[in-house]
Amino acid sequence: MSPSFAFRDSWQVDAPVSAVHDVLLDLERYPDWWPQVVAVASLGPDDARVLCRSTLPYTLDLVLHASNRSAGLLEVDVSGDLAGSVRFALTAVDGGTRLDFSQEVRVGGLLGAASYVARPVLRWNHDQMMAGCIAGLRSQAQDLR
Repeated sequence: MSPSFAFRDSWQVDAPVSAVHDVLLDLERYPDWWPQVVAVASLGPDDARVLCRSTLPYTLDLVLHASNRSAGLLEVDVSGDLAGSVRFALTAVDGGTRLDFSQEVRVGGLLGAASYVARPVLRWNHDQMMAGCIAGLRSQAQDLR
């Protein structure tokens, strides 16, 4: 059985829900604002191959499939080095948008084997990745208002 990870967090961005949703839907532009997203290749209207590298010297190779893009919600199935799902739920709040993030993934391959002993380091690395996400979204928010 592959090791699994579950992440949850909430952030606020000073931009309307519709604008934040549009940014999250535009996968091909993620490298413009999310430093840990190295490259994105479109595989079709709902699919993309994404390379991510956070602080650790390891690049994740992921295939993302948008399973739900309704207003205020983005749900993505993940395969590749990780297998599972990611969800961004967006809610209007005073001053902008609250993002509720959740991710549940299994880790395979060499990274999965390493996760048995390096779990705290991998969680820290993920936290660094998501700090880049929210900082990037917040910088984008200046252009979205």
